[in-house]
Amino acid sequence: MLKQFDPSRVPPAVITLTINNSKPVELNAFVRAFTSIAKEYQDAVDASDDFQGEAEIFVKEVRSGSIVADLLPVVASTLPIIASSAEQIWLAVEFVEKWKDRITKLASGIVPEAFSRSDLKTFAGAVEAIARDPEASSTLEVATFEDGKRQVKAAFKFHSSDARQVEKTIEGEYRRLESERDDTHYRVLMVFTRSDVGDAPKDKRSGERVIIQQISDRDLPIMYASDLAEQRVKHEIREADDNIFKKGFSVDVSVLYRNSRPMVYRILNVHEVLDLPDE
Repeated sequence: MLKQFDPSRVPPAVITLTINNSKPVELNAFVRAFTSIAKEYQDAVDASDDFQGEAEIFVKEVRSGSIVADLLPVVASTLPIIASSAEQIWLAVEFVEKWKDRITKLASGIVPEAFSRSDLKTFAGAVEAIARDPEASSTLEVATFEDGKRQVKAAFKFHSSDARQVEKTIEGEYRRLESERDDTHYRVLMVFTRSDVGDAPKDKRSGERVIIQQISDRDLPIMYASDLAEQRVKHEIREADDNIFKKGFSVDVSVLYRNSRPMVYRILNVHEVLDLPDE
């Protein structure tokens, strides 16, 4: 981490965060508006093939009136060759565009693909400063200075109404994640109530249903976690002489729940196939 800002390392692009607020901003929300940007910028550096090292966001200036902060994104490269000015500008522009895409999707009720709990926390912090102020807005832009003139390369503005929608989407995603959990059971007896000779895509629901009485009296759909587990089961369905409904399978399963209710069995491993006693 850089301990002290070095003026000689001023980057070719400056990121400006503007918070137009009509009410005082709570200090922690103000801080999180900056730390969320710092985290996302580091993630952008980590994902880039042109940069290696730790990204630092320095606050150059906070101007009076609305909260306007010039941020200096500096990459402490570990490579002997430092990225060119054009590459650094490109990274800053891509960062603002990605920021725009993510907040726009969240404000529309869409959780971006592969969004983690960490991402949810980051963007909750990003919008918190203006979400409680009905007349507030936030603008993030990247600019360069050419011949003494400021030229904006990319910009994105969102309002308090957007911020509140982002918060609703994030809260809903947290609830969804909490309601869906899985746990694993080992060597439990699985009995088919519906079979299917066709193959099923891995980790997608098949057309089959089973009962595992150690877990639930209801028959539930299944999915296969591995090709080997599916091959073992399908062999019994397609090629064995005996009726599949008169066989039991000793399996390891991961159970997917929703609101504490088991919804799907995920077959991890098939240990053995047993003949069930006649009733």
